[in-house]
Amino acid sequence: MRWALVKVALAVTAMVVVAFAVPLGLVVKELARDRAYSNAERQAATIGPVLAITTDRTQLERAVASAETGSGGRIGVHVPASGKNGRPAEIGSRRAPQSDVAAAAKLGRASISPVAGGSSLLQPTAVAAGIAVVEVFVPDEALTRGVATSWLVLAGVGLALVIGSVAVADRLGTRMVRPAERLAGAAHDLGKGRLGVRVPEDGPKELRSAASAFNAMADQVVQLLANERELAADLSHRLRTPLTVLRLNAASLGDSPAADQTRSAVEQLEREVDQIIRTAREQKAQPQQAAAAAGCDAAEVIRERMAFWSALAEDEGRTVRIAGADRPVRLPVARPDLAAALDAMLGNVFRHTPEGTAFAVDVHTAEEAVIVLVSDAGPGIDDPAAALRRGHGGGGDGSTGLGLDIVRRLAESTGGDVRIGRSVLGGTEVRVWLALDGGRAPHGGRRGHRLRRTLRTRKRRAARTGT
Repeated sequence: MRWALVKVALAVTAMVVVAFAVPLGLVVKELARDRAYSNAERQAATIGPVLAITTDRTQLERAVASAETGSGGRIGVHVPASGKNGRPAEIGSRRAPQSDVAAAAKLGRASISPVAGGSSLLQPTAVAAGIAVVEVFVPDEALTRGVATSWLVLAGVGLALVIGSVAVADRLGTRMVRPAERLAGAAHDLGKGRLGVRVPEDGPKELRSAASAFNAMADQVVQLLANERELAADLSHRLRTPLTVLRLNAASLGDSPAADQTRSAVEQLEREVDQIIRTAREQKAQPQQAAAAAGCDAAEVIRERMAFWSALAEDEGRTVRIAGADRPVRLPVARPDLAAALDAMLGNVFRHTPEGTAFAVDVHTAEEAVIVLVSDAGPGIDDPAAALRRGHGGGGDGSTGLGLDIVRRLAESTGGDVRIGRSVLGGTEVRVWLALDGGRAPHGGRRGHRLRRTLRTRKRRAARTGT
């Protein structure tokens, strides 16, 4: 598809360039030719008034020498013989054949005679003795002056148009092809049994619809497999009761060969049922892992948990602000885990700050990570490093004291981290860095610097506006 769009754009643009550039090139050439002959006619016209006054050779030579190109040997004057015994006069340079000069004098209008190195403009002028002809030589370079430059400019413009159209077509093709390739790759992975694969819903409208349908289908497949394995486990458990009865009945059959075969068959059947139950239990966890790999919409979870805590905040007179949760933010974590981490951080705000203390939840999205900030206007934490150490299980009773343990585990499961600092509201700020695609939190990378610079800018803006 991408190459097809490039070829179509190349063909269409090339046809347009040819359709306009070729006629323009011919027009430019014709304009240069007309300009050269117009200059020659203007020079010939400067000799006409002198011929109308006199045909004296000295006067005419002086007039030719004073002309614009007369000193360069480009102007000649053919004066007819005066009187019965007079002879024709040739003044200046003569290049045109005598027959062409005689034909121009006979026709009484300007004509062009091809000569070596160019052409000559023959302009007849009436004098007392008859018809004089002024000859102006026009070299070939004058006929094509500026044409090559104009053609180069036209060629450059045409080439730029072709390259630009190809670049635009390639960009459009990439925008269409990449979502299709991701969709095809996700379908291939799902066919291999990777139930957690999902497709970003971006690109053209049709591909976004296809990606949404694929994600819904994948979710349905995960649910169907979970139901199927649950049903298999239930049915296997139901088989235990009749198997127990069979085993008891087989035990009362005595010691005959048939009884031994029956007891052996019952034991084998019990082993098969146990194996089915164990397999069902092992596979039952796979849909849950797939759900975690498929991730959740962090913005939706944040809105849901903030709606839950807003009732208590209203009762305690707390001001609540949410930012960045108005658009989908996909995270590679399970929805219950993210909800538990948010509840832990928000619970800390309510437990460790007095009533009426404002707090806020901000979500910032970058290419490699999603940052969730929970900040408050409380008294703050005197020793953030010690709080994080307690979060790693340094307390004697295993409690963090700030509810950061579950938050830390969630962040580290994605390759991210947790940091505590001073918020723009004046209290504590808990920053949870959730890395995407299993990457590490880019503390020293260029993108990490860019994201942190954006966060600092937003903090300063929030501090100035007081929100």
